[in-house]
Amino acid sequence: MENSNTFIKDPHAVLDYAFDWSQWLEDEETIVSYTITAASGITSASSSFTTTGSVVTWITGGTVGVRYPVACLITTSASRVDERTIKIDVRNR
Repeated sequence: MENSNTFIKDPHAVLDYAFDWSQWLEDEETIVSYTITAASGITSASSSFTTTGSVVTWITGGTVGVRYPVACLITTSASRVDERTIKIDVRNR
């Protein structure tokens, strides 16, 4: 079952997940830095941010039956700091 912050991933899949701040950012405000933190057992293989207010991370690995949190911490051009966490349930698909 998926909801707005929980996703299902096969252990062999390499998939992209987006953290979207576009509705939260003020006009003209941008993301200037970010940090992705993935729980042990799952890997953020690469990541990038967009000019439209999103951070995208590519997730690999995981063990079937385990739920992994993946957090994204940002700092904006207005010096605001926020963090959001998604959950990834690893299942055979």
